[in-house]
Amino acid sequence: MALRFRRPMPAVAALLFTLALAPGFAAVAEAQVTPFTRSLSEAASRDEAIAAFYRDRGYRPLWTGAEDSARREALLSALSRAADHGLPVQRYDAAALIAGFRAAATEGDRGRLEVAMTRALVSYAHDLQSGVLEPGKVDPGIKREVEKQDPLLNLAAFERDPAGFLKSLPPKDPEYARLVKEKIRLERLMLSGGWGPEVPATKLEPGAGGPALVALRDRLMAMGYLDRSATSVYDERIRAAVAAFQLDHGLEADGVAGQGTLAEINIPPQERLKSVLVAMERERWMGRDLGRRHIWVNLTDFRTRIVDEGKVTFETRSVIGKDVPDMRSPEFSDQMDYMVINPSWNVPRSITTKEYLPLMQRNPNAASHLVLVDRNGRAVNRGAVNFNAYNARNFPFSMRQPPSDGNALGLVKFMFPNQWNIYLHDTPSKSLFDREARAFSHGCIRLADPFDFAYALLAAQTDDPEGLFQGHLRSGKETVVRLDQPVPVHLVYFTAYSSAKGKMNYRRDVYGRDGVIYEALTAAGVVLGPLQG
Repeated sequence: MALRFRRPMPAVAALLFTLALAPGFAAVAEAQVTPFTRSLSEAASRDEAIAAFYRDRGYRPLWTGAEDSARREALLSALSRAADHGLPVQRYDAAALIAGFRAAATEGDRGRLEVAMTRALVSYAHDLQSGVLEPGKVDPGIKREVEKQDPLLNLAAFERDPAGFLKSLPPKDPEYARLVKEKIRLERLMLSGGWGPEVPATKLEPGAGGPALVALRDRLMAMGYLDRSATSVYDERIRAAVAAFQLDHGLEADGVAGQGTLAEINIPPQERLKSVLVAMERERWMGRDLGRRHIWVNLTDFRTRIVDEGKVTFETRSVIGKDVPDMRSPEFSDQMDYMVINPSWNVPRSITTKEYLPLMQRNPNAASHLVLVDRNGRAVNRGAVNFNAYNARNFPFSMRQPPSDGNALGLVKFMFPNQWNIYLHDTPSKSLFDREARAFSHGCIRLADPFDFAYALLAAQTDDPEGLFQGHLRSGKETVVRLDQPVPVHLVYFTAYSSAKGKMNYRRDVYGRDGVIYEALTAAGVVLGPLQG
């Protein structure tokens, strides 16, 4: 069949040639080759999935036909609320699409508008399902693998049930809905002036008075931590309000407004909103089912929790990696398969060569609690080694610490084998758990109550978890105890999250990751505050 077009565009010509080779093309070509089809196919050719979608449906419209009003209304309505999700609204630009419908005068206009609507849906669905950003490209410490839906499957699901599909896009975790609610609350606060003037002091404690105390009182009232009050003295009600604020912000709850507490109290709503926007993006990255029982390690909170059916059933303080390159604890999800009681510590090579080799070059007997091991796993006599003949690249030995009370891993470690060699473990350095901020490890997660953590895990497979654990512990032998049912473990980094009662909590940006993510969101088009859209 001959096809004649006046000055055909290259993209259209290539498309028509491909179609001509396809089975059944001759029967439908006359219906397809119209100004609408040409315009649509050219616009769609820039995106493989969209081009395939229209090709497979014979270039029938999804949005611009007389019978498509319900689909148009459903999408445009959803896009008009995209700002509620902290998304880059200009990427979908509902206002421009509406203007396009009003201005469309030709079949070519209609074809281009058809693809613009589809592209907006594909982008909007992707961003709500999987996030605006690629986490690993934002910060190398974020190792999270994000699930992405096939655009063609999304388009098919939308066509079947537009309203149902759009409703299904945001994360199902109730936490996401609470973050959306907090976002809207903070935006309203910004419009009304926030929480009032900052508190002009470096420390306030019970008995204090004066203008700074009045500013603290008013700010606590505005934040909802203090009922209406006219007190001009740091009384018991002020102390209780400060303690409640401290609990919600990961601070020592002593009721004294010291320098650290006042710094957090003086943070304005717009800064808290940044934390919420980043937390919403992180929720979109999580995506998958967390597991009916799972382990939740929030790095910014310095705590590890066991969650059963959405409720925290066990909680302990944690120590996380230092805030230096190569020691920051990464973010990822995996499965905990087993625990090792009375573990040996196989010293990571980076620690061996960067920390211990220089010591042994000065004194061969340094770090004598560690055994020097050759490539065959045999202990090596240090006296026979010239440590100064080696450097970090060619050092041929490894180091191991046998099981003991002083072992760097303590008396138990919890394993979810991963390429970053991260795990949870006991530690002999118990005093660190008394610190407010606890970033001291080489990257692994230390637990304040590792035995109780083990009992909570083993309770799912034995009537006597403590007896089972202690029996192996008393043997002094390195013993692997497998979990009958592996438990998902999530190392996360949320500086904004809700408590069990729904109260919003905030934490410091320990590694600066939230700041980097927020900058990336801004570069992608996310706008801070209620004026976006």
